[in-house]
Amino acid sequence: MNRIVKDIPIFLRACQREPTEYTPVWLMRQAGRFLKEYRSLRRQYSFLTLCKTPELATKVTLLPIERLGVDAAIIFADILLPLEPMGIDLEFTKGEGPVIHNPPRSRSEVEGLRIIEAEEDLPFVMEAVRSVCRELKERIPLIGFSGAPFTLASYLIEGGGAKDFVRTKSLMYQDPPCWHFLMEKLSAVVISYLNAQIRAGAAVVQLFDSWAGTLSPRDYEEFVLPHNQRVFYALSSKVPAIHFATGAAGILGQMKAAGGDIIGVDWRIDLDEAWQRLGYDVGIQGNLDPAALLSPPEQIESRVAAILHAAGSRPGHIFNLGHGVLPQTPEENVITMVEAVHRLSRDR
Repeated sequence: MNRIVKDIPIFLRACQREPTEYTPVWLMRQAGRFLKEYRSLRRQYSFLTLCKTPELATKVTLLPIERLGVDAAIIFADILLPLEPMGIDLEFTKGEGPVIHNPPRSRSEVEGLRIIEAEEDLPFVMEAVRSVCRELKERIPLIGFSGAPFTLASYLIEGGGAKDFVRTKSLMYQDPPCWHFLMEKLSAVVISYLNAQIRAGAAVVQLFDSWAGTLSPRDYEEFVLPHNQRVFYALSSKVPAIHFATGAAGILGQMKAAGGDIIGVDWRIDLDEAWQRLGYDVGIQGNLDPAALLSPPEQIESRVAAILHAAGSRPGHIFNLGHGVLPQTPEENVITMVEAVHRLSRDR
């Protein structure tokens, strides 16, 4: 029988596919708009001010830890922060999200993008990571993160968020050399950014490839996979890495080939089917629909139980939503979910 080592945080043991006494849980956007303290801070400060002020980013990161009882913290930042020092004019507009005023859509514009050194160009993120780690005192681990090259490229080319990604795919198909040139630059930036967070104290990192699910398996293999492989290969081997995408049921095999110790999946595929397709030599993260947290408590508990049943008590399961917490989610519903994960998984 495998021995449970209790002096290592349970989240890290799950990342290493070791036995745990219960299933650990954390949430994407767990320090977000559903928390009243966060909304209060947002009335005082802009989003970028919160991200770029280490004291404020530390405060926001720590807000949900005691309140929700989660097993990991994630640094408060945004996936687009590395784009500004690359030479991108980035603005977060009220109600519209990120807007990029100088989207690079040609070879000459891509050539003008600067490859950053994260410690020098994003010092406020590293200071926030160090500050949070000092506060946590290794009670629970801190997750660092970055957007993946494809997702960053999509934001850049589209000039912000998009639904059909026509501009992004047009560049991929019409000028593959330019596309790969852009992806190579972004891969270098992501590597620098994640490794800098690891050096600052992050115990786990997550690569957010939020829009990779818009691609066919063939396109992922040709235009994305080699760049994500480069990122995972270049990361510090000292920490586990989570590879997450939404709507990615059709490319799970390609995501695994790209890398990551844990593959994050959303609610569009049953967790047991996803894990079977991936193979049990990787961990899995997920996969409650965020909208389920708008349900009554008994429904939330029922859905938690179904996901735990699908995981089959295998080591390596990290409970999470399939995407971020919705802003209108009641705090008490999130607490209900976390408590249900811990209690029901202990009973299995």
